[in-house]
Amino acid sequence: MPDGVTIGKAAAFAEITVKTIRHYHKLGLIEEPRRDASGYRRYATADLLRLVHIRTLAAAGIPLAEIADILDAGSDRFDAALVDIERRLTNRIDDLIARRDMLHRLTTGDRVLLPDRALAILDRAADLDFTPDDVTMVREALILFRALVPEGFDDYLSHIETILDDPQYICLIRRQWQAGEWKPDDPRVDELATAIAEHLIAHPSLLPLPTALQARADGQIRYGLLKHYGEEQKPAWARLTALIETRLHAAGIKTLYQTSPD
Repeated sequence: MPDGVTIGKAAAFAEITVKTIRHYHKLGLIEEPRRDASGYRRYATADLLRLVHIRTLAAAGIPLAEIADILDAGSDRFDAALVDIERRLTNRIDDLIARRDMLHRLTTGDRVLLPDRALAILDRAADLDFTPDDVTMVREALILFRALVPEGFDDYLSHIETILDDPQYICLIRRQWQAGEWKPDDPRVDELATAIAEHLIAHPSLLPLPTALQARADGQIRYGLLKHYGEEQKPAWARLTALIETRLHAAGIKTLYQTSPD
């Protein structure tokens, strides 16, 4: 009976495929055994042991390119290599857990792109009878502000918290959201602009002044993106914003970049 087993038997005993063994040969992980008189390669016990070692290390996450050096190294280097592999696997596991947690937050409806302080503001807005669509738009505006002016985001949250503590202004903001459904030339737009401007003049701490933008060369562009968010779908908002700014300027209050109401 010939010494050793065929590649098919070797693959079965090592619990891998024939294709995998041939790939190991190509990478130089194991030498190809000599052929017998019948032309078949015969895998000896040492070959089977080598195949099992390779399969086990590969299953543990060790790159195939590193396995040959590890198997052929002394015991000290072998142990050190395994410690390094364990460290890398741990880092991968931590990264995968973080990604899984993020997916979990997304699938459970959590607003993963915002910090807890911003989420608390959204919860307060919901408690103040803003509609779900309004809260969604506020959330998107917060995400946009954080992306465009990250250095001013905390100050912006403080500004919103101040607004939420003013019941009269909250009523005006609710009307502002409703105005999105009005036509731009609706006379209620002018009336609301006057009411909002008068309230801001009387309570200057409520004035939106994203001063962090002033230090940016492209501050006007970023401010425009923030200020005009949503106006494409709600054109009455554009006129309302411009009218409010006009009334503020007439009262001697400057805004960063004024928009014409015409």
